[in-house]
Amino acid sequence: MKREQMISALKSTSRWDVCIVGGGATGLGIAIDAASRGYKTVLLEQFDFAKGTSSRSTKLVHGGVRYLQQGNVKLVMEALRERGLLRRNAPHLVKNQSFLLPNYKWWEGPFYGIGLKIYDWMAGDLGLGSSVFLSREETLERAPTLDPEGLRGGVLYQDGQFDDARLAINLAQTAAEQNGVVVNYVKVNRLLKENDKITGVEASDMLNGEVYTINAAVVINATGIFTDRLRHADDPAKAPVLSLSQGTHLVVDQKFLPGDTAILIPETSDGRVLFAVPWHQKLIIGTTDIPVSQPTEEPVPKEEEITFILENIRVYLAGDPKREDVKSVFSGLRPLVKGSAGSTAALSRDHFIEVSESGLVSITGGKWTTYRKMAEDALNVAIRQKLLPDKPCTTPLLSIHGAKEVKDYAEHGYYYGTDLEKIRALEKENPEWSEKIHPNLPYNKAEIIWAAREEMCMTVDDALSRRTRALLLDARAAIESAPAVAHILASELHRDTAWEQDQVDIFTAIAVNYLPYKSSN
Repeated sequence: MKREQMISALKSTSRWDVCIVGGGATGLGIAIDAASRGYKTVLLEQFDFAKGTSSRSTKLVHGGVRYLQQGNVKLVMEALRERGLLRRNAPHLVKNQSFLLPNYKWWEGPFYGIGLKIYDWMAGDLGLGSSVFLSREETLERAPTLDPEGLRGGVLYQDGQFDDARLAINLAQTAAEQNGVVVNYVKVNRLLKENDKITGVEASDMLNGEVYTINAAVVINATGIFTDRLRHADDPAKAPVLSLSQGTHLVVDQKFLPGDTAILIPETSDGRVLFAVPWHQKLIIGTTDIPVSQPTEEPVPKEEEITFILENIRVYLAGDPKREDVKSVFSGLRPLVKGSAGSTAALSRDHFIEVSESGLVSITGGKWTTYRKMAEDALNVAIRQKLLPDKPCTTPLLSIHGAKEVKDYAEHGYYYGTDLEKIRALEKENPEWSEKIHPNLPYNKAEIIWAAREEMCMTVDDALSRRTRALLLDARAAIESAPAVAHILASELHRDTAWEQDQVDIFTAIAVNYLPYKSSN
């Protein structure tokens, strides 16, 4: 997947069937679905693939235990089916994850246990394993750092865990393999209309300033937290459909929860569940839920969120993580569909599809787990509106780029799937490329070179935030590795030393907000 080839295809094609605006989970899913149905498909992303919400999740592919508690059976059933399909179609990225729900009150065991048995039953043939009741001793064996005071036992259940940004890159590659064109750093300037009907978009290349006119039968707005902006550009009278919620996560060493079992706290003081999930030999703890008025591509964690997570997780972990233990803190904005709920925690995670009078198809809401179904639904709506000829969806059985069963999830680079051998070949080609980019990070130079050559990595931020997950695993180490990464990218992308320094400065300005002592008040 090379950007110059994508740009060449963009320039040489006079008309598209489908033009997708937005390169997060939903947009990339639509690109795969549309291209695999045989539609001539182009996707435009103004930043990098999964730059926004889609790289800032809790890293779970799940049915949504709390949505079952809310009575949203339809959403849970749909998500459980999609979880199973994604586990099957991308086994190198989605793995089974055991979750422990500790019980400190007499009623929690039977209450949550019965609910999780229903959860198992709803998953049907695509289930990941049955939930089991654990004694106090078995619970502490699974999670020895749990606070033992008052512990009665626990319920163990199975859900999915994944690397969100890596999946996004593989989705882009899959779309390209289906003859779709996907381009990052291309911003839509305006919608093109004729007789009040949308006929395409005008867009600019953010890397060289070139302007493109893109004609298409249908334009799909899959811009996530920015959905209302494009809806308003289409029709200034449109009322917004989104309420934004910020979710923040802390990353600490796995010593605070050794082993491979995650824990779920069913209800915190703000009504959300709290997770502590092993991920890439670290532990992710989150998430918060605070309303946000305006979307931004780089949301900044707030002091109150960091304090909230630390205070709530200390109740359950014997080795209390402190501020100085936090390696990175990251935030994402959720595009929640507006409703009558009193808080963002209670708003719908269902997706929303709208076709405007001019023909703009907007899709928003939902969650990573259901990205494939959202894509299918969006295209089916376009077909019903006679914007596209009817062609069947093929994605339930379509493997994602790199798909390969993994024997050892502890092996570094397992998430590359079938591409791992090609990266290993690079390491053999030049022994220097097997050197780590930083002593405290697992990534080496060959992975940066691979990202530049095959994964459309255009900036230091792309390399350290999404092609690798360095920024999320250890923000300080990521900042310190930026000059070395900039030098590698400059060589691969044929840039000069001024570009290198500019990239280091830009990345550092982003990364300081991931340091636990640099949060916003």
